[in-house]
Amino acid sequence: MVSALSLTLVACGSKSTTAWCVDRDNRGFTNTKGGYRVVPDSYCNRGDVDRGTSGYGRYFWYYGGKRDNGNSTYVYGGSSFRPSKGKIKSSTGKTLSRGGFGGSGRSGS
Repeated sequence: MVSALSLTLVACGSKSTTAWCVDRDNRGFTNTKGGYRVVPDSYCNRGDVDRGTSGYGRYFWYYGGKRDNGNSTYVYGGSSFRPSKGKIKSSTGKTLSRGGFGGSGRSGS
C-alpha cells in the first residue's frame, strides 16, 4: 500500500502543463470554441510564469488548453491563471517553471 501511494505521489508531482504564448487581441471567434491565437514564446514575459500573473500587455501565457484541429494557430479550453502545482513548459517544450507545492521554481543566487 505504501509503494502504491509513493507511485501516485511521484506521478502527480511530475505532471506538467503547457503554457501557450497568446495574443489577447486576436480571439478565435470564427469557430464555436473561441480561443486565442498562439504567437512565438518570445512575445511573452517569462517572469509572469513565476509571478503567477497573466500579464497586462497584448501577449500573455495561457495555461493548459489544446489546439483546435481545424485551425492549429488557436488554442482554447485553458486558463490565464497559472496552476499551483507541477511543471510549466512552453509550447516548444522549454521548462518555464519547475513548480512544486505552490513554489515558484526559482532558487536563490
